[in-house]
Amino acid sequence: MKRQVLIFDLDGTLIDSRRDLAAGINLMRRHYGLLPLPVETVTGFVGEGIRNLVTRSLADAPFAVDLEESVRLDTKFYRQHLHDDTVLYPGVREGLDCLAAAGHALALLTNKPGAASREILRHFEIEALFASIIGGDSGIPLKPEPEAVFAILRTVNGTPANTWMIGDNHTDIAVAHRAGIHSIFTAYGFGKLRAETPERTVAGFDEVTRMFCN
Repeated sequence: MKRQVLIFDLDGTLIDSRRDLAAGINLMRRHYGLLPLPVETVTGFVGEGIRNLVTRSLADAPFAVDLEESVRLDTKFYRQHLHDDTVLYPGVREGLDCLAAAGHALALLTNKPGAASREILRHFEIEALFASIIGGDSGIPLKPEPEAVFAILRTVNGTPANTWMIGDNHTDIAVAHRAGIHSIFTAYGFGKLRAETPERTVAGFDEVTRMFCN
């Protein structure tokens, strides 16, 4: 197969990080004397950057909370529990190895902060497989704005016609549409598709592998 650029989301696409994300949020809430939120509730707030995650997680606070302070707290607490319970989804490690060996350019585009993203990739020993990694604190507008996709294409010398955005959230499919690239929705993740229509949908990562490793 001709070389493709495969841009992956992180949370809900490569990793199941729900419990650790909730741990960070609930430690931040405890700092303010608030009761913990269920993992499912926190999971529903994920996908549009840490500031939105924290803001939504504090919506029930009966007092004003400084957003900058609460973001710093969540960042600190989450980094302390970054991969306590986080795991790669089935088939991800073998799949990424196959995709890289097949000559495809792999990239990571996440609204999660870059340092935490890289630490997770290093923990699972897959960071070196990615030719470009862009996190939510890169200074580039968050997904679904398309600028980060264009930055990745410049880095890997790719073209939109041979580029795929692979993710579990409506922001992933929307950024693909805005950037004029292909899209794959990972239905096994924990994001929300909303009104977006992906080009393809997969039930497991192995389907992505089979698409590009034949």
